[in-house]
Amino acid sequence: MTPDTMGLTFFAFCLPFLGALVAPALTRVLGHNAAWPLALIPLAIFFHFLGFNVEVARGEVVTGGYAWVPAYNVSFSWLIDGLSLAFLLLISGIGTLIVLYSGGYLKGHRHQGRFFSFILMFMGSMLGLVASDSFLMLFIFWELTSITSFLLIGFDHAREASRRAALQALIVTGGGGLFLLAGLLLIWNVTDVTQLSLLMSFGAEVRASPFYLSILFLILGGAFTKSAQFPFHFWLPNAMEAPTPVSAYLHSATMVKAGVYLLMRLNPVMGDTAAWETILPAFGGLTLLVGAVLAIRQTDLKLMLAYTTVASLGLLVMLTGFGSEHAVAAAALYLVAHSLFKGALFMVAGLVDHETGTRDITKLGGLRRAMPVTFLAAVLAALSMGGLPPFFGFLAKEEVYAALAGGNIRAIAYTAAAIIGNGLMFAIAFAVALKPFLGPPVETPKHAHEGPVLLWIGPMLLAVKGLVIGLFSATTHVLLTSPLASAIAGKPETITISAMPHFGVAFVLSLATIAVGVLVFLSLDKVRTAVDGLVEDIGWGPDKGFDQAMRGLVRLSSAVSRLTQPGLMEIYMTATFIVIALALLVPPFVYGEWPRLPVWPANVPFHELAVMVLAVVGIGAVLAAENRLTAIVALGIQGFCVAVLFLLFGAPDLAFTQFMIETLSVVILALVMTRLKLTPRDHRPLREKIPDAVIAIACGLGFSLYLLKVTQGRFDTALTDFFNLYSKTIAHGANVVNVIIVDFRGTDTLGEIAVVMVTGLAILSIVRIRKGRA
Repeated sequence: MTPDTMGLTFFAFCLPFLGALVAPALTRVLGHNAAWPLALIPLAIFFHFLGFNVEVARGEVVTGGYAWVPAYNVSFSWLIDGLSLAFLLLISGIGTLIVLYSGGYLKGHRHQGRFFSFILMFMGSMLGLVASDSFLMLFIFWELTSITSFLLIGFDHAREASRRAALQALIVTGGGGLFLLAGLLLIWNVTDVTQLSLLMSFGAEVRASPFYLSILFLILGGAFTKSAQFPFHFWLPNAMEAPTPVSAYLHSATMVKAGVYLLMRLNPVMGDTAAWETILPAFGGLTLLVGAVLAIRQTDLKLMLAYTTVASLGLLVMLTGFGSEHAVAAAALYLVAHSLFKGALFMVAGLVDHETGTRDITKLGGLRRAMPVTFLAAVLAALSMGGLPPFFGFLAKEEVYAALAGGNIRAIAYTAAAIIGNGLMFAIAFAVALKPFLGPPVETPKHAHEGPVLLWIGPMLLAVKGLVIGLFSATTHVLLTSPLASAIAGKPETITISAMPHFGVAFVLSLATIAVGVLVFLSLDKVRTAVDGLVEDIGWGPDKGFDQAMRGLVRLSSAVSRLTQPGLMEIYMTATFIVIALALLVPPFVYGEWPRLPVWPANVPFHELAVMVLAVVGIGAVLAAENRLTAIVALGIQGFCVAVLFLLFGAPDLAFTQFMIETLSVVILALVMTRLKLTPRDHRPLREKIPDAVIAIACGLGFSLYLLKVTQGRFDTALTDFFNLYSKTIAHGANVVNVIIVDFRGTDTLGEIAVVMVTGLAILSIVRIRKGRA
């Protein structure tokens, strides 16, 4: 990659965030028509990355980036191969249409500029995620997608349902991101690499590592939460509370596929193991069935599509881990097909809602004449989702059955799951595409009419795209799907399937899928009633479980807070000193230091002993004091004794500081005490005093033993030599102590001064409050 190309690529990743900055101002000037110039941003990104198509089609991998923290091998680097390029093109290409669609859908909304900003920030986060080569950048962009999707899902923040859905998505996907981080750190520990491009050659080491299962479960935790795999599937349908452009973009074509992307990216490293080929197909197949069955239950167009998205993600995960000859090719084809037809159908659902005022399929009908362009886009997208030739969805479905078909129990079980799941999705596709448009016209809340060009251009182009790339499948395979499959497999893969029906096992299974879909479609109301009754009988589900878990977490947090934060200073102080005593006394016992306790130094000079005896006398004075003021004054004796010891050991600066601190402390405490009742110091009975005395003695003993141990060890003069050598040459100061405080520890000293200043201000405010009340 040349420096110019590298610079343009870096700019392409930054461009959505720059667009997010100007979107609100541009919308204030142009209104909803700001969608046109803003759409140029993802369009420019699309054509930039399209320029890598020829290189990637030849099997080349494009890498580049800039060192960020070279000492720790941290960089802002990217990896563009068949997998990341396919995602980059889908994100930017569909993103262009979504920006245009948002201009029409949110026309007149007072926060439309903010929405444009959020959608562009999400776009930039997703582009960075799929292209990141650095582990750190992958994690950062992963979490950025969670944050920006939170903003988009909760865009209509005045509604409680929107706030709940946004928070739920953030908790589930953000929590999964922490699992991902732990998994990446373990991979780093095992391989000592921090870049995906280098990791590809360490597959054997990762699979042979004793940490392999730990890595696998952590990575799956991140991927399954992001891509809504059972039992984490519930957040995605709830996220339909977001405006339809969000549903069409985040929850069908981009964010929810981030987990699938991660699994595909790591397939060459972590795949080809019994655990990988057992867990992924099992959870993927279960998610496929759960999503497809729950989709039948819905009457809201967006929820019907949302649950089929869950099912499709399950199918992709199942194929990624299946391990058969055609599984990778099937996953690659279905990934592209699903993004096109599901994005189109979501926009159709939003268009119908926007122009009729309802998304309830039971309250719609006869719209084909009022909305002919929308009807055509819906039918074309449904044909691809149903897997009928010559649409690209047909190629994907044929390859799916070629991958799953087999004579063993495992193959038969997953093939049956695919037939049932695809059959139910076939029924949903044509229910969404036909039922609102066919039949006699139905009165709707708004007078139905065709939407503006900003609303129908997106679904129409995506639906037609599904037909065009199916007809020209040979070119599509060379430029897109074969490089995509090669990156997933970690070796060259060539996809050759065409739009012409291929008579064989896969074709027979396709016919069975169509038969299931037609039967369900013709009896959709009866099937919906049966599924609804089944779900009601089951009652509990992961969505309710999430609410229960959150309520339990709140109750647990409240209980812990009441226990640890009761509001009594006495408890805080006691707990602090207990921890200090344990920290000082337990480690020597654990590590066998008790038999070798430090001894009292021999030949201590008389004058030093005299000062120590005086300090002990001071402690006795504190204990014998009759009131608080006397105890405070007596407490200063220990501080002055320490200052005298500093003088005896040749540290006049420290002694002077200690004298000042002790004097000020006694004075300030005495002044504070004059505002309190100077009642007798302690009225507690002996049984309450003994625990405090034990804790105090334990802390004193611990510090004494610690200091004796330190002083009897070998003195390391490294810092002393450093400061003696450089204090004058670097800081130009002869007083080493002053130089340390002012120059070498300048920032630390500034922090200490700031703390003292803030404390003084707090004390002053308290004094003034009390004075005002008086």
